[in-house]
Amino acid sequence: MRSGLVESAQTAGRTKTYLGEQYHRIAARRGKRRAAVAVAHSLIVIIYHILASGRSYEDLGYRYFDERDRQCTTQRLVRRLSALGYNVTLDLVA
Repeated sequence: MRSGLVESAQTAGRTKTYLGEQYHRIAARRGKRRAAVAVAHSLIVIIYHILASGRSYEDLGYRYFDERDRQCTTQRLVRRLSALGYNVTLDLVA
């Protein structure tokens, strides 16, 4: 069962979904194998909640992590560009 879940997690890592983005974020820090195991754990939790509640799964989307804390993401990206030698000014697009 574990190998099937890990294989499913690796496949989810190649999609533009919440689980795919989660895989990429963890893989950047901890490596591909640990990311696959972490996403497999998330799949188990999702499956449990689907079976327990009887509700269907609604994907949060691959942009969930960026939208969750917009200000933190903005500051992190500005710092990165500044480190590369760019002067950054931000204007909010309507």
